[in-house]
Amino acid sequence: MSQILPIRHQAPLPLDRLIVRDAPSAEALEMDVTIVGAGPAGLACAIELARLGPDLSIAVLEKAESLGEHNLSGAVVNPRAFRELFPDLEDSNFPFRGHVDAESVYFLTAGRALRIPTPPTMHNRGYFTASICEMVRWLGERAEEKGVNLFAGFPVDSLLVEGERVRGVRTTPSGLNRDGTPGSSYTAPTDVTSRVTVLADGTRSPLSQAWREWRGVGSANPQIFALGVKEVWEVKEPLDRVIHTLGWPLPTDAFGGSFMYPLGQNQVAVGLVVGLDYHRAALDVHEMLQRMKLHPVFRERLAGGTLLEWGAKTIPEGGWYALPERRQGDGLVVVGDSAGFVDVPSLKGIHYAMQSGMFAARAIHAALTAGDAASAGLAAYDAMVNGSYIADDLRRTRNVRLAFTDGLWLGGMKAGLMIATGGRIPGGRIEVEPDAAVPRETGAPDPFTPDNQLTFGKLDAVFKSGNATRDTIPSHLIVGQDVDGAVADFYTHVCPAGVYERVGDELRVNAPNCVDCKATDVLGPRWTPREGGSGPKYRLM
Repeated sequence: MSQILPIRHQAPLPLDRLIVRDAPSAEALEMDVTIVGAGPAGLACAIELARLGPDLSIAVLEKAESLGEHNLSGAVVNPRAFRELFPDLEDSNFPFRGHVDAESVYFLTAGRALRIPTPPTMHNRGYFTASICEMVRWLGERAEEKGVNLFAGFPVDSLLVEGERVRGVRTTPSGLNRDGTPGSSYTAPTDVTSRVTVLADGTRSPLSQAWREWRGVGSANPQIFALGVKEVWEVKEPLDRVIHTLGWPLPTDAFGGSFMYPLGQNQVAVGLVVGLDYHRAALDVHEMLQRMKLHPVFRERLAGGTLLEWGAKTIPEGGWYALPERRQGDGLVVVGDSAGFVDVPSLKGIHYAMQSGMFAARAIHAALTAGDAASAGLAAYDAMVNGSYIADDLRRTRNVRLAFTDGLWLGGMKAGLMIATGGRIPGGRIEVEPDAAVPRETGAPDPFTPDNQLTFGKLDAVFKSGNATRDTIPSHLIVGQDVDGAVADFYTHVCPAGVYERVGDELRVNAPNCVDCKATDVLGPRWTPREGGSGPKYRLM
C-alpha cells in the first residue's frame, strides 16, 4: 500500500498577493477601524467598539452577499457573551431557537447505539440551540443601529502595509473573466485605510496566515483542523434533546463525532465532524455523513423528512498550544476562529469568538484614545484574553484533542485522565505536526450510492447550500506541484463539494462548486478570496 504526503503537493501561501506594499489609491475609503468578517467575533467587536467610541468610524467588510450567508456552526450556544454584550436584554430577546433541557451521548457501531454518560466537558443543559446565520443577521442589525458601516459583498484580497505596520486592506475585484481579464461587469478593488484592522474572517484565514508568516508570529504547536459537514432537515416529529455520538462511521484512527439537535418544532440539524489528521486517503467526510444517516439513531428521526440545507466548514482544533504567541501587531488585531479560539472537548467556539471581539474593541478604543495603535498600544488585548475564561478553558483542556493522535481507545483513556485532573496529567505539551504533514495510505474507497431521499451526492448537496457562483469566475484555488492521479483522488475525497475531479491521471478543478470550507487549503490546493457574493447562501445553518 502506497502513501501520499499532502505537504509535498501543496502550493506555498501566496504571500505577495496577501501582503501588499502599494500606496493606497487616492480614492481610498478612510476609517478609524476596519473589521474583516461579519461573523460573531467581528460583529461583537463592532458593537462594543461603537458603544465605547460612538464617534469612531467603523467599517465591517463581509465577503458574502448578505450577512449570515457564509456562516456555519454547530450550534449549541453558551449565552455568556451575549449577556455581557447586551446586559439590558433577557435571554428570550436573543436570536436562539430553543433551550437545551435534555441531552444524550451514544457510542455507535454500524447497527447499534450504546448510551454512555455525558462527558463533563460536553454538558449543554442551560445553553441554547441556534442558527448561526440568524445570530449573525441579528447582530448585524444591532451593529447598524449603533452606526456601524456594514459592507456585504466585499471580500478582502490583501493587507496594505507600510514598513511593519498594517495600514488597511484592499478588496477583491469582481467581474473578471475566467482568464483573469476584466469583463463587462468588472469592478476594480477598493482600498480601505484605517488606524486599526481587525481580522475576524474565520477559520483558516489566509490574511491571518499571511500576517503571521510575514511578522514571524509562531505558536507552540501548529494549528490543526477538522472538517464539519452539516445538514438541516424538516422532520415530522420534534426532537426533544441534543444528541452527540462517537464511534462509527469513523475508523478508530480518526478523531471526530456527530451531532443532532432540535431547531424548533419541525427542524433538526445533523452533522459530522472529522479531524483532518486522519490517515486514509479515501476517507470522505461528506460520504460518511450520508452513511451515518442510515443508522437507526438518525434514520428514525429523518425518515420521511426533507433536506432543507447543506453546508461544510473547517474548524480550528489545536487549542491552547496552537494559539499565536501574540494576536496583535502594529495596526492589527486577530480575533475569533482566525486566532483559533475553539475548545474542542466542549464543542464550543461562538462565545469565545464574541468575547475575543469585545476584548479587542476595548483594547482598540484605549489605544486610539492614547494615540498608540502600534503593537505596544494594542498589547492589552492579549492580556485580556490571557486573563480571561477563554484562556482558562483552553488551558484546562490543552492536551485533550491532541491525545487522540494515538487513536480512539488510547486517546480516550488519556483524555479522561486529562479532564479528571484539569489538564495536570500529562503536565507537558503533546507535540503534533501540521495536518498536511500526516501521511495518507492510499486504497480503494468503499462504494456508496445515494438514494436521493435520505442520502445525497455532493452535487445535490452543493445545490442545497444555495451556491450561485457564476460559471465564468476565475479559479480562486491554487494547485501545487506533482499532482498525479493518486493525489487527485485524495483531493476528490477531501473536498465535500465536488470541486475536484480526477480525469485520467490529472486533476480537474470545478471552482464554482466551492463552498469556502477551506478543507483543501489545509491539505491541498490553497484557497484565496474571490469576488463578493460567491459561494454558499446559507439561511438556516
